[in-house]
Amino acid sequence: MLGEIFDGNGVVVAPPQREQQAFWDEVTAAMVVPPPQDDKEAQGLDGVIAQASAAMREAGQDFHTLERGQRTVDHKPAEMLRVQYREKNTGRDWVEELVFIEGPDGEIYSVALKCSPGSRARLEPAFAQILRSWSLPEPHPDEQTPAQTSTPPANRAPH
Repeated sequence: MLGEIFDGNGVVVAPPQREQQAFWDEVTAAMVVPPPQDDKEAQGLDGVIAQASAAMREAGQDFHTLERGQRTVDHKPAEMLRVQYREKNTGRDWVEELVFIEGPDGEIYSVALKCSPGSRARLEPAFAQILRSWSLPEPHPDEQTPAQTSTPPANRAPH
């Protein structure tokens, strides 16, 4: 584990690599948008994708989208954005695959792979396994509505 991010709501992990740590391939998992408070409307997955793209532009990254698509992770809606860019400060080329997952209370999680273009084919299977094993928290039983109290699917792993 390289460290915590988002005020302790996420982590960055990477195996030791030969290069300087700033150039390591890594995976980040974090809650990037907390549940909406009071009557605030949830930001939504499209809003988070737009915000991530804007942040890259503001940082001066010349990025282009390789792929964008919808998917499900742990039976929840998710959006995937894969981009490639050259880091302004280092001149290093990166590919980032960001998957944003909407949680049961409107919170949004991100699982991201950041790697050199040459490492992507080797790391994609591990990243796909992380997404297959991803398990979001269930709403607290006291907060569930009657429609949410049904029995979970049989193939769902216990938490």
